[in-house]
Amino acid sequence: MKPIVGILISLFIFLSCHSQKSSLKKNKIVYQSENLKIIRLSNHVYQHISYLNTESFGRVECNGMIVKDKDETIVFDTPVDDKSSSELIFWIKDSLHSKINAVIATHFHDDCVGGLKEFDKNKIPSYANNKTIELTKINGFNTPQNGFDSQLTLMVGNQHVYAEFLGEGHTRDNIIGYFPKEKAMFGGCLIKEMNATKGYLGDANVKDWSETVAKVKTKFSDVRIVVPGHGNAGGTELLDYTIQLFKQE
Repeated sequence: MKPIVGILISLFIFLSCHSQKSSLKKNKIVYQSENLKIIRLSNHVYQHISYLNTESFGRVECNGMIVKDKDETIVFDTPVDDKSSSELIFWIKDSLHSKINAVIATHFHDDCVGGLKEFDKNKIPSYANNKTIELTKINGFNTPQNGFDSQLTLMVGNQHVYAEFLGEGHTRDNIIGYFPKEKAMFGGCLIKEMNATKGYLGDANVKDWSETVAKVKTKFSDVRIVVPGHGNAGGTELLDYTIQLFKQE
């Protein structure tokens, strides 16, 4: 009996380790240069990272998300400038062998629209909340072409992709993106990575921030992958952390 138990325990450990390794393999860097990094988070979801030089926080990693189905993709947030956007567009076409159906900006700051001109140059349609379009014009930033009020639904391959405004937080126009096929969310700067500070609050609604993220968590209760605007991707713990971080005493 004891040898059988020993074999079963060994098998369990092997399978557990193999499962962990398989999971880690999906979460790997698939492209890296001085300007751009791309990480595969699942079979159909990628995190793109570019770098913004700021006075207050130094060189900051800025995230976006790519979702793929068939030979089509949709991008959430441009990289921070045209050079890194050109790299991203080339990589998607050359490595994923995919058309880019759209780019969706999640708020009006440069870490979302800084590389928009390169997408325009490649005739890729751009979308944003109407509040975002208004704020980019007021602040002299690149302006997306197509606006929506509360929710946007687009197709990538045979799958739906959603973008939705659920309340104010980091800015008064911030939206999130959702890809049901992989239960993947791009939270943008509304969502913080684990152990992050509150960061830049110059355009924030700190009072409503927790409540907005609570609405996001309730509506997308099945989410498995969460990509914040800056830092490491994770799961629902990022939503919980952000809610707690901005909770009013």
